[in-house]
Amino acid sequence: MGNKYTYECTKCGKKLNANKILYLCPDCSKNFPNALPPKGILKTLYDYDSLKQKGITFSQLKQNRWLDLLPIHDLKSLPNLRIGDTPLYHFKRVGSESLDFDLYLKDDSQNPTFSFKDRASAIVSAFAKEKGIDTIVTASTGNAGSSLAGICAAQGQKAIVMVPASAPIAKLTQIIMYGATIVPVKETYDDAFDLSVKATAEFGWYNRNTAFNPLTIEGKKTVSFELFDQLEESVPDRIFVPVGDGVIISGVYKGFEDLLKLGMIDHIPTIVAVQASGSDNLVRNLDNEVFHAKPSQTVADSISVDYPRNFYMARDFLKKYKGEWITVSDEEILKASKKLASTTGLFAEPAAVAAFAGLLKYKKSNKIPEGSKNVVLLTGSGLKDIKSLEKKLQIPEAIEPGMDELKKLIGWNADDAD
Repeated sequence: MGNKYTYECTKCGKKLNANKILYLCPDCSKNFPNALPPKGILKTLYDYDSLKQKGITFSQLKQNRWLDLLPIHDLKSLPNLRIGDTPLYHFKRVGSESLDFDLYLKDDSQNPTFSFKDRASAIVSAFAKEKGIDTIVTASTGNAGSSLAGICAAQGQKAIVMVPASAPIAKLTQIIMYGATIVPVKETYDDAFDLSVKATAEFGWYNRNTAFNPLTIEGKKTVSFELFDQLEESVPDRIFVPVGDGVIISGVYKGFEDLLKLGMIDHIPTIVAVQASGSDNLVRNLDNEVFHAKPSQTVADSISVDYPRNFYMARDFLKKYKGEWITVSDEEILKASKKLASTTGLFAEPAAVAAFAGLLKYKKSNKIPEGSKNVVLLTGSGLKDIKSLEKKLQIPEAIEPGMDELKKLIGWNADDAD
């Protein structure tokens, strides 16, 4: 079966045939993993001219579940789970506060393993299935690992997940319950990443790692197709994206870039990269000639990365399409977590809420134009990382089951009664 796509190295621009499994450009990644972030990240390209000549429409893309722009050949290769098609909620107010702009919250916690990462895992799993591969390995701070484990469980494949020992227990529980082989690794996510790459070379496993396997971006880009569809084939003004290693934001860009190349849109939305101030290694280095990493420390574990593995692609996208970036403190993230949940009914993990905190910071600085359409990607469920929120929880002491104590607890006053 012939390939309908090729790879392009984001550093040297060389086109590479996709007739065999490739991760990084062989020439530009010679110093990998010693040189971080890695160079030679591959971009997946399709025959856009041919698709345009055929007169393909967005409606046809949607009808065929984006298959024409995916690196697989048969939709039946995908897991029999509902992945993507997540809700987009529209708000004109947050709690009692009216907004003079349109706020849209894209809730990807509704995916099968409760995170955005299922989009990537589904494509990687489907590709492996078409290639007759039954073992997939990944390094993860939790979400990618639980996602791969769940998707592989649905596909009858074996998942091996390497995680830093500090990963949240909820995510580790998911990985184990899905039946994957879990490998806790001392030290950091970056150490787990490097070990998984060595294991890939040693054992011949297929590697799902973000910013290593180019197909993860192809899965994540589907959110852009959905947004365009859910906004009645219009492009939002801004999209706030939580950023760690730079793959999600690259996926968002790639989806819109595909539509741009097909002539279905005439511009790319302004995409805002939001990082935790304690883990800002991507945005802090955007204008630096030499990358300099600082140890990450943030409550938002899913975006806590010392070396953003997709730094160079993310930087290229942000620069080419005039993206924006901002950092938010842990305190701002935790406050935003409470505000999001208590005013919208959507409970997201701190890493996801970082994007919402970024929007709130923009709003406070009057950087959101009146009447504009603004999307926030909520990439994971709050139930995945309860521990980070513990210090914000205020649970009253138990009371005796009597009305007097109940009235005292709720602050009931007889004068307030009708």
